[in-house]
Amino acid sequence: MTTTTPQRYHIFGQGISQSLSPTIHNAAFEHYGLPHRYDIQECDTLQDVKSLIDDPAFGGSSVTMPHKLSAGEFCAQVADSATRLGAINTLIARSIDAGDGTAKCEIHGDNTDWSGLYSLVKEYASGESKQVGLVIGAGGAARAGVYAMAQAEVERVYVANRTLAKAEQIARDFEDLCRVIPVQFPSRLPEDPDVIIGTVPGDAMSQEAFQGLFGNEKGLCIEMAYKPRVTNLLAVARENPGWTTANGVEVLLRQGFEQFRLWTGLDAPEAVMRKAIEVATGKGHRHCNLKRE
Repeated sequence: MTTTTPQRYHIFGQGISQSLSPTIHNAAFEHYGLPHRYDIQECDTLQDVKSLIDDPAFGGSSVTMPHKLSAGEFCAQVADSATRLGAINTLIARSIDAGDGTAKCEIHGDNTDWSGLYSLVKEYASGESKQVGLVIGAGGAARAGVYAMAQAEVERVYVANRTLAKAEQIARDFEDLCRVIPVQFPSRLPEDPDVIIGTVPGDAMSQEAFQGLFGNEKGLCIEMAYKPRVTNLLAVARENPGWTTANGVEVLLRQGFEQFRLWTGLDAPEAVMRKAIEVATGKGHRHCNLKRE
């Protein structure tokens, strides 16, 4: 809802007190001179924040776990991608014609987790179709990873998980988009992947579990977890100089760029949002150079 009237934006979830999302979005609002504010709202259920969603000043929100699966009940419309993924991470307040000459507000649900991953894969590939992908994990983030790879025209995607049944379910859910192959993990894959997306907590597995994944001379490794900044997966990937890596902060930024566009209709001020992260964390975070040489 693009307007100069002050709007309120939030992140809804649990365990989010250290979220970097307010930092990047408030910096973007300030860049454009918008009077909007984004804040953190810890909640046990989305019903606890229904008054915020119903508030005429509500512009939209980020939705994180465990509420991504229940956000649909607040939405008049849900994007196809969010329906496919079974998860909503973005709420958008939209003004529509009520049919009687007045306007009313409707809540639209979307998912930008996959689009952030998609932009990384496409930027790295530079128009070249990648053949083999690997998604580590089988939760909601893994579904976003598989969907992103399918949209980027990766032909075969392995879903590797300790519990094979969960990987098999993802394979069934996305088999019409691309070839999805469930495998037990850790284990040796039948072929070496070109693109790897890690979706498990950063310290959930030892570095040893990832040692056999980087058989190709070049590739792209994306880590969705951003704590610690260098996860065990990234540490192993960076031992292979031909591989390009993108950490969890880069993934957070990329999906945040898309959220800002959905909320405001404006291009995200990417350099400003990156700088805000750098200042807030005291750590440099420059745009990943993903172009293949």
